[in-house]
Amino acid sequence: MHVAIIMDGNGRWAARRGLPRTAGHAQGAKAVRRIVEAAARAGIETLTLYAFSCDNWGRPAGEVAALLRLLRRYLLGETRYCAENRVRVNVIGRRDRLSPDLLRAIEFSERTTAKGSRLHLRIAVDYSARHSILQTARRALSGDASGEEMEFLRLMDEVNHSTLATEGVDLLIRTGGEKRLSDFLLWECAYAELYFTDCLWPDFDANGLDQALHDYAGRQRRFGRLPDAVDAAL
Repeated sequence: MHVAIIMDGNGRWAARRGLPRTAGHAQGAKAVRRIVEAAARAGIETLTLYAFSCDNWGRPAGEVAALLRLLRRYLLGETRYCAENRVRVNVIGRRDRLSPDLLRAIEFSERTTAKGSRLHLRIAVDYSARHSILQTARRALSGDASGEEMEFLRLMDEVNHSTLATEGVDLLIRTGGEKRLSDFLLWECAYAELYFTDCLWPDFDANGLDQALHDYAGRQRRFGRLPDAVDAAL
């Protein structure tokens, strides 16, 4: 099962407490550990977290710098835990605009956790689904690609620095009360079930994940077919 989460609400969490937005991001980083642990216990195979979008570069420079420092600190601080608990870390998205220090942290974390088989944790950084699809299409047109979907997905993995093959998202969760995709995994979410919660990301916990999974379990995924056809295929 592939679960993706748009981690929204850090700034509002901080504002409600009279704290700077950076305090909300720091608290949100703590929530990541809780959800990684909960996802592993639930048997989720792939967890993709939206940490920093291409559009986030438009935020105040101080906040952007704090976010990227926090990400580097998270990778360096959590890599040992991930390796010990068989969690494989992969940062997807652009890398040409990231600092050398952050790139080294990404490479260290990916290399150290490469043998993890319990959970594949993907963290989207400087990520845009539209950019990913456009760059993949350009590579397909300029190469010898036959146009087959598997070849297109292979090229997309290259664009996104994905260490494992692209998988469709089964369940997309967005915290914070907003109801939009925000340029996140548009290709992979073609048939994803969507779950929105008002809970702000720093407050999201194992119970919140369980509620989302319970809601997902009660849905019937049809993939464009009639219910009887889906049941027969299963």
